[in-house]
Amino acid sequence: MSDVMQSVVALAKRRGFVYQGSEIYGGLANTWDYGPLGVELLRNIQNLWWQTFVHRRSDMLGLDTNILMSPKVWEASGHVQSFTDALIDCRECQNRTRVDHLIEDYFESQGKEIKVEGLSLEDLEKIVTENKIPCIKCNKVNWTKPRKFNLLFETSVGIVTGEKNTVYLRGEIAQGMFVNFKNVLDSFGGRRLPFGLAQSGKAFRNEITLGNFIFRTLQFNLSEFEYFFDPDEQDWSKLYEYWQEEMWQWTTEILGIKEEHLRWRAHSDEERSHYSKRTEDIEYLFPFGWKEMYGLAYRTDYDLRNHMEKSGVDLRYTDPVTNKKFIPHVIEPTFGMDRTLLVTLIESYVQEENRVVLRLPIALAPYKIAVFPLVKNKEQLVTKAREIYQTLQQQWTVAWDERGNVGKRYYAQDEIGTPFCITVDYDTLEQGTVTVRHRDTMQQDRVEVAQLEAYFADKIK
Repeated sequence: MSDVMQSVVALAKRRGFVYQGSEIYGGLANTWDYGPLGVELLRNIQNLWWQTFVHRRSDMLGLDTNILMSPKVWEASGHVQSFTDALIDCRECQNRTRVDHLIEDYFESQGKEIKVEGLSLEDLEKIVTENKIPCIKCNKVNWTKPRKFNLLFETSVGIVTGEKNTVYLRGEIAQGMFVNFKNVLDSFGGRRLPFGLAQSGKAFRNEITLGNFIFRTLQFNLSEFEYFFDPDEQDWSKLYEYWQEEMWQWTTEILGIKEEHLRWRAHSDEERSHYSKRTEDIEYLFPFGWKEMYGLAYRTDYDLRNHMEKSGVDLRYTDPVTNKKFIPHVIEPTFGMDRTLLVTLIESYVQEENRVVLRLPIALAPYKIAVFPLVKNKEQLVTKAREIYQTLQQQWTVAWDERGNVGKRYYAQDEIGTPFCITVDYDTLEQGTVTVRHRDTMQQDRVEVAQLEAYFADKIK
């Protein structure tokens, strides 16, 4: 693990962003829990995404669909048949891993970049054998033959033994939007294409490769939408490029990720999912290499057509003006929220001479403001500081800290990304002003207590 990654992981654990899942029992691989600051950061990212792609658009509607669905949904979507990875086992130490990750990580360690996802089992085995790729655990070269492994988690519903039915934890959140397409049309009659259905939620994949911190996990948070359109009226390639631009703008302008750390990468025919005609990823230059952050897929009418055929329900759209009846096509932008959080931490982490700073965008910071009394043993200072704290808390997330000296409190807030700190001192009692200190520049302003709300309303937009 790189120095930057180690520092970010250590900070995340120490300051309450991310904890190892089930840690007191030795943990469970590829599971992580969000702590008090992590859940605030994640929700800020999700809320900003929702504001950007749902609330601020007139062509988007939101949904929140169930994690458990009829198994027929996953049969119709092709996931039961095709939602697989190729795995391989080391005969020496029983380490199990995805073959494509084994190969790609090996060549990356040699200074080469290749993508092999989607190749046949025979081709993958040939690459491993010819290059004598060793096991990352024991460094031996003694592998089983690659074989397919389905990523869907199985569970069961029912309370009577022998009468339980197998169901799946959803491997993606898209299917809930497809199976509710007709419901939305019935509820919002007369709506013309194009329009999208959006949701944020959890998905589950039985990943066998150990992740890099929260990059690859068994349970993860996605935000995505299915954008439905008439392929006879709109050129799908132009619509695809439009959403590429929107995704890039979100990543660079709204999240503030540096463009030199980002790139688009097109999927090869072998790599592309069974439902997609074109897929491209926004990749980020993580400390462990270029990896997928977001994806954009042209799913054609694959999903609606299959659900219509398998369910027997008419899922065609009828244009309210022309009465034309057809199955819409779909373009799907997908955003990994956990990966967004990880990228945000990596991008924001700065080690200066005397302090560590998370230069988080103000909109994402878990706390927008921290309030300190200069000392905690002066009742008048504490009372006034509490009054300011409670007033500002009505509009923003505000931290309270009275531990140690003020300098240490500043650095503690810098480390978690709090943009502004207020110190209530003796001049506050006499002159009605406080010190407002800025995280990034460490500049300090004297601001009247009566003007604090207006001051922060201008800074925190």
